[in-house]
Amino acid sequence: MSGEAVSDDALRVACTRAARGCDAGLITYRLDGAEMQGALVFAPEVPLAQAVAMLPLCGVGFQNALGALSPPEVAVQLEWDGGIRLNGASCGAFRMVASTTDPDAIPDWLVVGFTLPLYPAEDPDMAETGHNPDQTALFAEGCADVHPPALIESWARHTLHWINRWEDLGPPGLHGEWRGLVFGIDGDVTVRGQSGTFIGVDENFGMLLRSDTNTQLIPLTTLLEPAP
Repeated sequence: MSGEAVSDDALRVACTRAARGCDAGLITYRLDGAEMQGALVFAPEVPLAQAVAMLPLCGVGFQNALGALSPPEVAVQLEWDGGIRLNGASCGAFRMVASTTDPDAIPDWLVVGFTLPLYPAEDPDMAETGHNPDQTALFAEGCADVHPPALIESWARHTLHWINRWEDLGPPGLHGEWRGLVFGIDGDVTVRGQSGTFIGVDENFGMLLRSDTNTQLIPLTTLLEPAP
């Protein structure tokens, strides 16, 4: 892996580098504002429908990284659609972009990136009145001693560990780790206009929603964003 500090959106820069043929393993990062950003370039060797598992894989790497750096009482969880939760509140998210949207095609590249707010909302009235109780920031959750450069480095190490495990053992190990971290499982959710009980995922991390009449599958590929 190699790192590159950027002054623009880290995900967008990584996509540009990937489209120009950079090596897999490039991590672009931005640490100079009220939020930190990181993005990792992949060169998949499997169809997109399987390659998108790198989204939850990067999420698990992030959870392991922040869990190792933050106080033990800080709970770090992941949402199916890429969201990050600290102590139950929303705190940033993962996103992904690929060179194709065809689930059966092997993409030339895939980029997974995250944004993590470091400071609470600047409006003190909003903070004091609790108008956004479901939104938080890293430094508001007892993580003032977590330094963004160290978090990026730790994320890279833990994500590489999970990539190696994925290559050696396949999806089962990642499934087990991710399921223990996912937020909202066994609860009622509405995703992509479909409602039901979130009962788990299929082998490619597609969301399984159980309703009164059937079980619906929402593929993880529906989370792909358009290439910039």
